[in-house]
Amino acid sequence: MLFNSYEFIFLFLPITVAGYLLFGRMSRNWALGWLILASVVFYAYWRPLNLLVIGPSLVANYFFGRALLKLAGDESKARIRAYTLAAGVIFNICVLAYFKYANFAVQVTNDVTGSDFILENIILPLGISFITFQKIAFLVDVAGGRIKEFTKRDFLLFVMFFPQLIAGPIVHYREMMPQFQKVKVGFDAETYALAISLFCFGLFKKVVLADGIAEFVSPIYAYGAAGGEVTFLQSWLAGIGYTLQIYFDFSGYSDMACGAAIFFGVRLPSNFDSPLKSTNIIDFWLRWHITLTRFLTAYIYNPIALTLTRSRAAKKLPGLRSRKSALDAFVKVLAFPTIGTMLVSGVWHGAGYTFIVWGLVHGLYLVANHGWRQYGPKAGTSQTGKTISNLTGFVGTFLVVVIAMVLFRAPDIGTAGNIFQGMIGLNGLSLPVGIQSGDVPQMMTSAGPVELKTFMLSYVWLAVLFFIAVLMPNSLQILSKYEPTLLTPKTPPRVLGFGPALYWSPTIPWALFIAGIGAVSMMRLTGASEFLYWQF
Repeated sequence: MLFNSYEFIFLFLPITVAGYLLFGRMSRNWALGWLILASVVFYAYWRPLNLLVIGPSLVANYFFGRALLKLAGDESKARIRAYTLAAGVIFNICVLAYFKYANFAVQVTNDVTGSDFILENIILPLGISFITFQKIAFLVDVAGGRIKEFTKRDFLLFVMFFPQLIAGPIVHYREMMPQFQKVKVGFDAETYALAISLFCFGLFKKVVLADGIAEFVSPIYAYGAAGGEVTFLQSWLAGIGYTLQIYFDFSGYSDMACGAAIFFGVRLPSNFDSPLKSTNIIDFWLRWHITLTRFLTAYIYNPIALTLTRSRAAKKLPGLRSRKSALDAFVKVLAFPTIGTMLVSGVWHGAGYTFIVWGLVHGLYLVANHGWRQYGPKAGTSQTGKTISNLTGFVGTFLVVVIAMVLFRAPDIGTAGNIFQGMIGLNGLSLPVGIQSGDVPQMMTSAGPVELKTFMLSYVWLAVLFFIAVLMPNSLQILSKYEPTLLTPKTPPRVLGFGPALYWSPTIPWALFIAGIGAVSMMRLTGASEFLYWQF
């Protein structure tokens, strides 16, 4: 069941909230039990067989957690604890690898050896990558003594809580369960108004903005995949358009998740903070898919970097301390774990060569950014110098993100290469009917050239989405007075960086505005919509 569906909005969510309030009159335990049941129904709605796949994994992780809980704090059993943790992590990785990467492994084998093996009918459970990372973080936190106790109900509620189940945010046990343990089950008008507002913001971003531009972007990738030469104007529409599409799609879905959680008195962590406003790629990854970045940093990058730093210290080799650090220290302590971590990120996002290359490219981006900070010239201190530096950084960051997004979206390396050729003009320019006379090259699909109206509309969409993403405050900033998420962005929500702050408030004008975007979104639910996270 998707958030952007009539079944969820008009049936599942109202029934779940009503049941939660009703059972809450009896006790918090009854209310939380109802929430677990509703979450199971939510997960099984699309494909009930998903429960048969994910159920045994949940049972195994619960018992791994219980075993680690008994071993936590006993240093005499540190080695057993480490082995148990390793077994739990390997188990989760193997489950993920089988369901998500078995067919890709067969493809790689066929490509390398020339064989023709076939592996079919592997059911990919919804949200398996998100759930896997969440369970791994849980086991690591139990082993590290950061989780002191948990029950079966607590564990199920943590993993299965439906707002974050399919597409995140990726949450930690220690930031979620204290909220469930303290929540006061009951109706609060201001809280529900906040929840509805954030959900409507997210729904509008998903079904109006993201799905709106997808109508122009998706045919270009399909045309390129079919062997058509993607021209200059097409390729940049494909690159920039998809970058804006996935931003509004994913951030919109995250807003809907956070809004749905507020109905139950819970704040999920924020997942996006206007990443397309970033002036460098490091800042971009601190703003884009924030909960994934913190997971990769805490559980992959930091352990690798710390181990390498300690190894160099034991050998009395210099570490990475200052701008004068040795190049080999930079490569071994920073570059190596950064590229390795981003390769993991690429593989996590999808099973395919394009995702691996995408992860590698972003790893190289980050290394280059860190190298510039480490060894490059210092930025000027004058206001003019800072403005030029920020503007240059913004343009450069936006362009490299767009280029990498082509890899993320393209179905294969060949299609990505086709679009890259178009971006540098190797496939020609191509103008729509009404601008160019004579024989007109095909613009978007093999059916023929695009007319002037469609061409202009596509670039109007680009301009509108770019303005909203880069020059307008984001939804969490607008709602920041009411702290709709954990770690809500505190930057004042100003248009174009100046002017009066656009704060949401429970007034009649705001109610009419939210009702308006909600109504427009509802009318769009019957249109074409891409669900970008089925493979995650």
